Amino acid sequence: MIFSRVVLPPWRQTRASVVSDAFAIPLGLYLHFPWCVSKCPYCDFNSYTLREPLGERAYVEALLLDVETQLELRGDFISDRPITTVFMGGGTPSLFSPESIARVLDRIKEVHSVSVDAEITLEANPATVERGLFSAYAAAGVNRISLGAQTFDREALRRLGRIHLPEDVHRSASELHAAGIDNFNIDLMYGLPEQSVEGAMRDLDAAMALQPAQVSHYHLTLEPGTPFAAQPPGNLPSEETVEITLQAALERLEQQGYHQYEVSAHARRGRECAHNLLYWRFGDYIGAGAGAHGKWSRIDPDTGEFEILRSHQTREPRRYQRDPRGAITWAAVPLEQRPFEYMLNALRLVEGFDEAGFESTTGLLYASIDAVVSTLQGRGLLEAAGVGRWRTSVVGRRFLNDILVEFLPPKP
Repeated sequence: MIFSRVVLPPWRQTRASVVSDAFAIPLGLYLHFPWCVSKCPYCDFNSYTLREPLGERAYVEALLLDVETQLELRGDFISDRPITTVFMGGGTPSLFSPESIARVLDRIKEVHSVSVDAEITLEANPATVERGLFSAYAAAGVNRISLGAQTFDREALRRLGRIHLPEDVHRSASELHAAGIDNFNIDLMYGLPEQSVEGAMRDLDAAMALQPAQVSHYHLTLEPGTPFAAQPPGNLPSEETVEITLQAALERLEQQGYHQYEVSAHARRGRECAHNLLYWRFGDYIGAGAGAHGKWSRIDPDTGEFEILRSHQTREPRRYQRDPRGAITWAAVPLEQRPFEYMLNALRLVEGFDEAGFESTTGLLYASIDAVVSTLQGRGLLEAAGVGRWRTSVVGRRFLNDILVEFLPPKP
């Protein structure tokens, strides 16, 4: 689907009276743990196969120095905002012991305030968690787990390069419930090699039977730079089969009480991932660890201008550990780029975005994008979702990239 671009007006910052105080924007913390036992052929995340002893202590110290340095350098962007969500991703954070995770969380609470009810998530591979360990992670402060199941088909797991077995997922879920962590997510993929609609539904039923708070259900994608992109697996389902699978899955999830709140995320009411919602609503977050990135906002006290910074850490773990203070770079997000960055996140949500939220997190007048939104509504790609609120239509979700392109700044 190809459309002519709408010419956007000159970007204007909102008046100070319109912009909500930047310090009211929620603040999260992302911590990256870059190692896995093996690298899956479909994965394009910044992760590395573990080929030598882990070296937990050294990496943890580098991670904490990273966080402390960022707070020292950019504390004026944060002020006294508490951290409301912590997400430990990877890689495979569950390769790190509960003692190391406790060390990280305890130190962070020493150097900056963390909300008492903060959501603290740890990503876990079912094959890298010892029996009884989830209770130890809970004691360390973790209150949410994201479990990478992907499928319950033994042969499909092998094709995907996964190191766990279906029974490992069942065992992990049992231990999570026993540890009192009922707020957990199960990652599940569809569109797998040789997978039928019936096979995908069996996977979905198996996942829901474990009573997770959320199911992340996403299509296997052949990402550039991965082994699967270079040599695609055989017998991938047809587009028609994938579409039938998706529609059947959406109905099944809704019937079982998992409402869709994001493109690939379905949760029990009130159990939506707070950290992901922070991303999609264009909140701020500190990003620490090899390859991590962050987003920082403030109103400049001297000029009154709304500023947004992006931070980026070096990707390679050894280089990162040598100098976590010096490896980080910062870049301002220019006015003309903000609508695209905002929509790249906000339009993933089923609820969409509201005009006031756009203004308060970008520092731009909604009038700057009103013509684009109206045009996309006329094409049936966006629809009104209440007073001052917009979301993608059913058709729009299928052509999300076409929508996003409209918010890119025009080329010189």
